[in-house]
Amino acid sequence: MDRHYPRSQPDRPVGTHAGGDRRRLRRPDAVARRSAVIERLSAVPATRDCLDLAALATLDDRVDALSGALREARKQADAELHRQFEAGTAIRDLVQGRAWVVEQLVLTAWDRLAPSDAGLELCAVGGFGRGELHPHSDVDLLILLPDDDSTDVAALEQFIQVLWDADLHPGQSVRSVEDCVAEARADVGVATNLMESRLMAGGGRLYQQMRERTEAPTLWPADEFFSAKLEEQDQRHEHFEDTVYNLEPNLKEGPGGLRDMQMIAWVTRRHFGTSTLHGLVEHGFLSEREHEDLVAGREHLWRLRWALHETAGRAEERLLFEYQRRLAEQFGFGDCSESNEPVERFMQGYYRNVMQLERLNERLLQSFDEELLAGRRHLPSADIDEFFRIHHGYLELKDPHVLVQYPELIMRMFLVLADHPDVRGVRATSIRLVREHLYLIDADYRCDQRILDMFLALLKRERLVYSQLARMNRYGVLAALLPEFAQITGRMQFDLFHVYTVDQHTLFVIRNLRRFAYAKHPDRFAHAIEIFKRIERPEVLYLAALFHDIAKGRGGDHSELGAEDARAFVDRLDMAAADRDLVVWLVRQHLLMSRTSQREDISDPEVVSAFAEKVGDQRHLDHLFVLTVADIAATSPRLWNSWKDSLLWELYKAATDALGRGLEHPVDRQASLDETREEAMVELRALGHEDDVVEDCWRHLPDRAFLRLDAEQLVWTTGEVLSGGELPLVAYRRLEDKGISEIFVHAEDFAGLFAVVARELDRMQLNVLAARVVTTADGKSWDIFQVMDAHSQPLYDSDAVRLKRSLVEQLAAREVRPLPPRPVPRRLQPFMGRSEIMLSIRDGVTDLEIAATDRPGLLSAIAEALVSRGLRLHDARVATFGQRVEDMFTITTADGGPLDREACDALESELRKRLDV
Repeated sequence: MDRHYPRSQPDRPVGTHAGGDRRRLRRPDAVARRSAVIERLSAVPATRDCLDLAALATLDDRVDALSGALREARKQADAELHRQFEAGTAIRDLVQGRAWVVEQLVLTAWDRLAPSDAGLELCAVGGFGRGELHPHSDVDLLILLPDDDSTDVAALEQFIQVLWDADLHPGQSVRSVEDCVAEARADVGVATNLMESRLMAGGGRLYQQMRERTEAPTLWPADEFFSAKLEEQDQRHEHFEDTVYNLEPNLKEGPGGLRDMQMIAWVTRRHFGTSTLHGLVEHGFLSEREHEDLVAGREHLWRLRWALHETAGRAEERLLFEYQRRLAEQFGFGDCSESNEPVERFMQGYYRNVMQLERLNERLLQSFDEELLAGRRHLPSADIDEFFRIHHGYLELKDPHVLVQYPELIMRMFLVLADHPDVRGVRATSIRLVREHLYLIDADYRCDQRILDMFLALLKRERLVYSQLARMNRYGVLAALLPEFAQITGRMQFDLFHVYTVDQHTLFVIRNLRRFAYAKHPDRFAHAIEIFKRIERPEVLYLAALFHDIAKGRGGDHSELGAEDARAFVDRLDMAAADRDLVVWLVRQHLLMSRTSQREDISDPEVVSAFAEKVGDQRHLDHLFVLTVADIAATSPRLWNSWKDSLLWELYKAATDALGRGLEHPVDRQASLDETREEAMVELRALGHEDDVVEDCWRHLPDRAFLRLDAEQLVWTTGEVLSGGELPLVAYRRLEDKGISEIFVHAEDFAGLFAVVARELDRMQLNVLAARVVTTADGKSWDIFQVMDAHSQPLYDSDAVRLKRSLVEQLAAREVRPLPPRPVPRRLQPFMGRSEIMLSIRDGVTDLEIAATDRPGLLSAIAEALVSRGLRLHDARVATFGQRVEDMFTITTADGGPLDREACDALESELRKRLDV
C-alpha cells in the first residue's frame, strides 16, 4: 500500500520499524548512477549554466541548511531557465533541462538523508519519470521498499520534508514490489504511472522486479489496457463537455491537451514496446508529416504551459482570462489594452492547434481500436457500392487511390454515412485519405453542381445532419468547402457571453435545431419544438445557422457581411428563390428577436408593431423564432432559461397577433392600455373586488403603468394593495413557468427607496433580471423586481420571507445603508472596461442610460450614486444580457426638474467612481 508523507504531517508514523540505521553514507552505486544521469541529461543545452554541481557535492548535511541551500539552487536554476525561455531556447531542452535540475536536487537530498543500508530504491514517475518538468510541475517520486519493511521512517520523513522546504512540491508514494503489483492490477492509472518510471538511486533489483511484474502481459493485456485508457479519456473529456473550445481551456487535461498526447504514447508503448511517438510511423499508424504535426503541437502546448506556469507563479493548467491577455502580448500578438483582437488571435492559434491534436488523437485511437480489439470483428462487413464498403462496422474507401480520380467521393462519403446510421464511423485509413486529399477541394470543386447538390441533399436528410456536419468539420472538409468558415475555425470571442468558439457555436446551433426536429428536451424547448413542426423545409434553417456568425472577426457588421456570404452561396444551390431569400434575411436579422425581447419594452404596442413590420409575415416569424432559440441556447449552457423563453414567446405571440390583424391596423397605445385595464378588471371582479374600489386604487397610477405592467401583474399588485395593511407593503410570488420570482414594493416614496431595495437584493446575492419602477401621482412606489437567486432559480419561500422582513424594516426607517464595496469576481476582472453612460433631457426629465459589465452590487452602486447627488428616481428599466447590463433610469432633481449640464457632469463623475473600478 502507499505511504504518503504530506508536509503538514511530518511526524506521522509510517512503517513498523521504529528504530533503523540513520547513517547518511553516500553509496557508490548511487553516486555512479547519478554520474550516468548527469552524463545523459547535462548534454541538454538548457542545463549547462543552471547548477553548480561541485557546490552541491559539498553542501552541509544538516536538514535546515540543506533545504535552504537546495531552495536557493532551485531559484537560481529557475532564473537561468527563465532567461533561456525568453531568449527562445527550444522548449524540449527547457522541460528536459528542468527535469535534470530537479533530479540533481532530489538526489542530493537522497544521498544525505536516505538510510544507506536499507535496500531502498528511488524512482521518478509521471512527467518526472519521462524527464519532462515545467516551472511548477509536481515532482512525482516512488520509493521502493524491500519485503522486510524495516525502513528508517524518520529518515524518509526528513527527506520528504527537505524537498517540501525547497519548494520542489514532491508527490511521493512508498511501496513494496507487491504493493505496486496489487495497485497496478486494480488501477490502470497506477499501471500507467509505473510504466513511465525510471530508476534514480539504488541497486535496481527492486525496480527491475517491479517493471517486469507490472508490465507482464497477463496484468494488463494490450486490448484491456487500451479499453481502460479509452474509458478514462472519455470520462475526462466529458468533464470538459467533450469540446476543445472551452472559454478557459485546460492545457493538460482538456480535449486535445497534453494528456491526450500522453494517451497516444502510453498505448504505443504498451502495444509496440516503443518509448517514442515515432514508433507509430514505423508501424504505419502515422505518416512522417503527421508525426511532425504531433510533435510540433505538443511543443506548442509545452511553450504555452511553461509561460502559463511562470505568469501564474504556480502549477496552473487553465488558460484563465486573466492570463490570456498577458500571454497574448508575451507571444507577440500585440497590445491588448485597446482591443480584444490580439487575445482573440492568440486563442484562435491555441484552438486550432489543439483541434489538430484532437483529430490526430481520435484517428490514432480508432486505429488502435481496429488493431487491438478483436471483439470488434464480429461487427458487419459488406460492400455498399463500387467505391465504399463496411469493414467490421466502419466505412472505408475500397481503393486508396480513388479520390484523385473521383474527388466528389469526399462529399459523397457523408451522404453514405447519413444513409447508414448503423455504421460506427469511418476507418482511420480512410480519414487519413480524406485529410491528405483536401487540396482537391478547390474553387472548381466548390462550384461543381454535383457537389452543391450533395451538400443540399445532406441538409435535407431526416437523420444525422448535425453528426455529418460535425464530422466534416473535424476532417477539415467544411472549412475547405466554405473558405469563409475556415476563418472562424477556432475563433474565440473574448467575453463571458460566448462560451464556445464561433465554429463550435455554429455547429451547436444546428445541433439544437436537430433537437427541435426530434422533439428532444421538451421541458426546455417546448415552444421551439411546437413551431418547428410548421417548418416545411428545415434546410433553410440549417443554412441560416451555418452562415449567421460566419463573418465574426472581420470587422464591420457581421450580420450584413454574413448575409452577403450567404447570398453568394445559396444562389448556387438548387433552391426556390423564396427559400434563398429567407436564408439571407435570417442571417441579416438573426439578432432582431433577441435584441427586441431583451432590450425593448415589448409591452409597448409600438415596439411590437415595429418588430412585426420588420418581420413581415408569419413564415419569417416562425423561422426567426426557432433560429433565435437555437442561437441563444448554443451560446452558453447556462444562458438559456425559462425567463428568456418567456420573453421570446411573449414577443412571438404579440407579433403573431399583429400580423394576423394586419400591419395596416396597428394597436395604438390607448387601445392597449384600455385592453389591459379591462382584462385586469375582469379578473379582479372575479376575485370579489368592487369596480369602484379598483378604480379608486388605480386613479393615481400613471398611464404608463398600464403599458409597462401586463394584466396578470396588475391583478396581483392591485390585489395586494387592496388587501389592506400598513405601508410599506412588500409582496412576492414565484412564477414557475418563467423560472423567476417577482418582488412587489408599495411604499411612501422617498429619495433612497430604490437604493434600499437594490441594496437588499444585492446583499442576498439575487440577480435582478428586470425592474419596473412606477411612482404614483400621490407619491407612492409601485415597483416590481423580477429576480433569480445565485443558482438561477426562483427564491425559496424562506429566503423570500427574510427579504420581505428586511425590506419592510428598512423602508419604514427610510434608511439607506450602503453596502461595503464587493470584490469583482476573478472571471469578471479582465472584462471590466469603461462603462457607457449617457444622459439626455426629455419632456422635463433626464434619461440616464448605463451599459456596463454585470457584477455583484452594480445596481446598488448605481442607486447609491443617485442618492448621493440628491436625485429623484421616477422610472427604471433594468435588463441583463449574460455578462452585460443595459439599464435606463428616468430621474430629476429634488424639486422635480431636469438636470443641468453641471449636474449631469457631477452625476457621471460619481457613477464612474463607483462603476469603473
